[in-house]
Amino acid sequence: MSTFSSKITLNNGIEMPILGLGVFDSGESTAPAVQCAIQNGYRLIDTAAFYGNEREVGEGVKSSGVPREEIFVTTKVWNDMQREGRQRESFEKSLRALDMEYVDLYLVHWPIPGKIHETWKVLERLYEEKLVRAIGVSNFLEHHLEELDAQANIAPAVDQFECHPHLIRKELREYCRARGIVPEAWSPLGRGEALTEPLLKKLGEKYGRTPAQIVLRYHVQNGVVPIPKSVHPERICQNKEVFDFALSPEEMADIEKLDCGDMHGDPDHVDW
Repeated sequence: MSTFSSKITLNNGIEMPILGLGVFDSGESTAPAVQCAIQNGYRLIDTAAFYGNEREVGEGVKSSGVPREEIFVTTKVWNDMQREGRQRESFEKSLRALDMEYVDLYLVHWPIPGKIHETWKVLERLYEEKLVRAIGVSNFLEHHLEELDAQANIAPAVDQFECHPHLIRKELREYCRARGIVPEAWSPLGRGEALTEPLLKKLGEKYGRTPAQIVLRYHVQNGVVPIPKSVHPERICQNKEVFDFALSPEEMADIEKLDCGDMHGDPDHVDW
């Protein structure tokens, strides 16, 4: 059974932690949340230019006392910077805000029509210049990945997409794995909405866990890297306690039956 310190090897040989901390909408609590997470063993921190908290993430990493090279930091290029052809500028701004010399994983935040190849070429150059250790995408569906593959010289290492019990994305997960792309889940708890499901409460009672821990165990057991967001130390610590039990195949299948297509962002209609 994997442990919290386990890592998954990306398609370029780089190792990535199998569970991390998300910081979307963490506000002024971002830096202390990042510091708390790292001091409690987290080594994967996920942010984005759009979140407006890259500086605070950098501060949290520094104040943790853990060497930078032990932390896996992800950030992303936002949509407007893609539309305006300012992808390189976006990366440089992110690097300055983080106050780091490199980023571990740099992602295309959303697939912008007509900009997929242009943006990816910029990411490939950043990778070749060793300013990023790995490159990938976010919110790409199968047809977006196929479009990218038609002209890409470097395959994406990760596809980060919305994935939770109300939107399991089974076909996309399988598509990624078949092509050596690691699936990563944003909103892995379904913004809390899925946690009221009776099934998850029942499983939580069986295993002595919270519904959130049951869901995170579901992701990890599926080979999906979850990045739950929290600014509360107690929950940050709870979210990592999912490696000393396992759900049965039947229980995994039951969770997948909760899928109702509840999507908070449509990758085919990106108008923001």
